[in-house]
Amino acid sequence: MKTSDKIIRIDSSSPQPEFIQNAAGVILNGGVVIFPTTCLYGLAADALNPIAVKKVFKAKQRSENNPLLVLVKNRKALESIVTGIPPVADTLMEAFWPGRLTLVFNAGKNLPQALTAGTGKIGIRIPAHKVAVALVSVLENPVIGTSANLSHQGGCSHISGIDPEVIQCSDLILDAGLLKGGVGSTVIDVTTTPPVILREGVISEKEIHLLLKSVRM
Repeated sequence: MKTSDKIIRIDSSSPQPEFIQNAAGVILNGGVVIFPTTCLYGLAADALNPIAVKKVFKAKQRSENNPLLVLVKNRKALESIVTGIPPVADTLMEAFWPGRLTLVFNAGKNLPQALTAGTGKIGIRIPAHKVAVALVSVLENPVIGTSANLSHQGGCSHISGIDPEVIQCSDLILDAGLLKGGVGSTVIDVTTTPPVILREGVISEKEIHLLLKSVRM
C-alpha cells in the first residue's frame, strides 16, 4: 500500500469520531497505527496482543530486551494491568497526569512477556493529546504508545520526518500536522523506595524532587 493511502488527516482539537473508529478497528485487528501525542508521533497497537507487540518491535527495530510503554484511559484500566499502586504513584499521578509522566509499575500477569521484555515491569501513562485520548477511550485493552521512530533515533514531530521503514510497517497514519516537538515524557520507576527517575523529560528532576519532598514534609 502506498503511504498516501494510509494517511488520514485528523483534527487535533476535535478528532473526527469516524477516523478514531477506523484507527481503533485497525488496532483491534492486530495492526499498527501512527498517531499524534502531545510532543511527538507514536506507534499504537493492542498491548495485550502478542502478535501486535512483535509488529511494534519490528517496526522500531527495537531490541527485545527493551520493554514498551502503554497508554490507558483511566485509573481502572491501570489497575487491571499492574500488581499494585504505591502511594507515591498516586501522588505523582495527581500532580502530573494526564500526559508528561510515564510511571513504571510491577506488571500484571495478563500482559504479554514480550511487552515487558521479561522485566516484570511496565511503563504506563494516561495521554493528554485529544487524538490519543479519543483513541485510547474507545478501546478496552491498553494501547502500546511508543515513539514512531527507529530505536536510538530521535522522535518526530511531523509525519514527513518518520523513517520510511517505520511507515512501511504501519497500517494507518493519523496525521495531525506539525506537533510541538521537544522531549518526551519523564519516566519514573515507582516499584522502588524511593522512586527512581529513569529518564528526565518534559518534567524536570527538580520538579519531581520538590513534589516528593513536600509530601514527605
